[in-house]
This record gives sequence, C-alpha cells and structure tokens, in this order.
Amino acid sequence: MLPSFRRFLVAALLSGVPSTAHALATRDDPLRATRAAGSLVGGGAGAGVVVHLAVSAWWTFVLTRLGVRGVVGGAVAGLLIAALDLEVIGRHNAQIQALPRVPQWLDHVAFGVLVAGGRPRRGRPVGGDARRGS
Repeated sequence: MLPSFRRFLVAALLSGVPSTAHALATRDDPLRATRAAGSLVGGGAGAGVVVHLAVSAWWTFVLTRLGVRGVVGGAVAGLLIAALDLEVIGRHNAQIQALPRVPQWLDHVAFGVLVAGGRPRRGRPVGGDARRGS
C-alpha cells in the first residue's frame, strides 16, 4: 500500500475522534458532523461520508504535494485547513456553524498530524540511527 494512501486512510478514519468523543461525552449525536458535511451537497449522513472521504483525499494530496512533514507541520496545516473549512466555507452553512467549534478544530488538527506526522522531516534518518548504521 502506498504510504500516502495509508496516511489518507488512517487520517480519514481517526481524525473525527475528538468530535465523536465530545459528542458521546455530552450526549450529542455522534453523526451530527457527518450530516453537516453531507448538507454541503444536499444530503445526509451517507453523503457526509462521501464528502468527508473526498475532502480528506484532497487535503492528503495537498499536504503531501506541499511536503508538509512532522507533528508540528501537520498541526499547523490542520489549523489552516480548519480555518478554511469551518470559518470560511462553513460560515455559509447553518449545520456546520451549529457544530461545537473546539472539537471540530481538534479534528482538523488531528487530521493534519495523522497525515504529516508519520512523514519524517527532511534530513532525518528513516528506520534507525544513521550513526550506528541501523
């Protein structure tokens, strides 16, 4: 499996953990954010899954193409994506605006970290310490 496809799958599947945990802890509907994503294309939860996968694939491509690497780079990228997705695009959608902000921003940070965090920064050895020859 290609590393970027693996990062896409992991990020797409796990980046919603913060908002899902928040929804469960506050007894809110854990599919509310999924339905809000689906509302962008006039659908419900099923459409939301498709939107989430498409948007996740797009941002994985962008972060990979730009060479975003490391946990800090991924977190910063996630914050920038959240600003665009939630505050620029999302401000025109009542369902997205109604979502609790902090968990949604944390989802985006998690996404960036999951995509870029597994990519070593340039110049760092992969799979061992170059000084030891491992």
